[in-house]
Amino acid sequence: MPTARKVAMLAEIRDRMQRASIAISADYRGLSVAQLTELRRILRPANVEVKVVKNTLAAMAAEQAGRPEMQQILEGPTAIAFGFGDPVAPVKALTEHLRARRMQVTIHGGWLEGRVLNRAEVESIATLPSREQLIADVVGKLQSPLYNLAGLLQASIRNFAGLVEARANQLEGQGA
Repeated sequence: MPTARKVAMLAEIRDRMQRASIAISADYRGLSVAQLTELRRILRPANVEVKVVKNTLAAMAAEQAGRPEMQQILEGPTAIAFGFGDPVAPVKALTEHLRARRMQVTIHGGWLEGRVLNRAEVESIATLPSREQLIADVVGKLQSPLYNLAGLLQASIRNFAGLVEARANQLEGQGA
């Protein structure tokens, strides 16, 4: 019979798995409590929650959450960073913090919208531009042809006005 504490932990992990847009599994061995607390504090603004989980509870929670593929990223002592919202921001924040603090944390893999990612794929997501940057790039690329068209139309009108003025000056010169 499961204890009330384990039932509560299972429900908490299941809830996070259901809400997560991305999950990153890492080995937390070698991190002190202070380092793990600092990591949680740094990742909180990126809408990321870090949870140290027991693999058996996490596997049961993944099954109950309807995301059984999450079980594949559970190996060894596991801490899972659950990202909610933009899937790129949590990966960037995590990898930048680990690199800046020179923490020796092994990323096992990740889960992104129903797909299991290996370590290399998780690290490649960190090199992607943010959602806001991608939107700005697309909008800029859409605006560029419009600005070019407006410039060409203005140049044509300016050239036509110059031709009319030159012809008017020419006719004035002939009439005088």
